[in-house]
Amino acid sequence: MLKIPVIKGNIERALKLFKRKFKKTGTLKEVRERKNFIKPSLKRKIQKEKSIKRDKYKRDNDE
Repeated sequence: MLKIPVIKGNIERALKLFKRKFKKTGTLKEVRERKNFIKPSLKRKIQKEKSIKRDKYKRDNDE
């Protein structure tokens, strides 16, 4: 559970801090992944395709 102190009544700052910490935990990402089941073989295929795209992008932009 995230606990964010509100200093001097500055709610906006506390909310910004909360959002940043919540994003780092990856909770929302995990919930979205669990919403629909993806077979492990399909996960590996998608990950491999992303890796190839990333690598190609890096090679094209280095030159």
